[in-house]
Amino acid sequence: MLPVTRIAKESDFEGILDLQSRNLYNKLSAAELKDGFVMTPFTPDLLKQLLLQSGVFVAEDTGTIVGYLLAGDWEFFSQWGIFEVMIARLPKLRVEGKEVTVDRSFQYGPICIDRSIRGSGSFPQLFDVMRSSFAPKFPIGVTFINKLNSRSFAAHTRKLDLEVVDEFEFNGNYFYTLAFLTAT
Repeated sequence: MLPVTRIAKESDFEGILDLQSRNLYNKLSAAELKDGFVMTPFTPDLLKQLLLQSGVFVAEDTGTIVGYLLAGDWEFFSQWGIFEVMIARLPKLRVEGKEVTVDRSFQYGPICIDRSIRGSGSFPQLFDVMRSSFAPKFPIGVTFINKLNSRSFAAHTRKLDLEVVDEFEFNGNYFYTLAFLTAT
């Protein structure tokens, strides 16, 4: 049975932060990195800010957070340099012929699924909860994936059928930008 997916509550933050800690890029061995990773650490204060946008989602299994997904507007995410690069590149992007702009799109990610349930269908389920929640506000979602994170890239392009709309470099790392329409 799949975990319950829903918009998070502040009481979920401890579970989110625990899952984040176990999957941060700089805490994993080379072998563990091949199984997927999270690059951007979030604090309880940052989670609270996103929660105000209804942008924190969780997968919960018998009281344990086994997945999370974060999403929000570009104003929130612009506090990190990588997102400033992405915002500057938005005007040239199209997804299914539609122009991607700051006002018409939002940033999705990171997403993290506990190793114990990867491949179970929880990832698409969590994504769908986020997509339907953001659809009334934004017609387009945008995310990025480090080119080293082949597991995440495969999950996004195969399971979700997201479209690669750009590639860029930031601080010596190389990334794909993917986009999707929120209306299904």
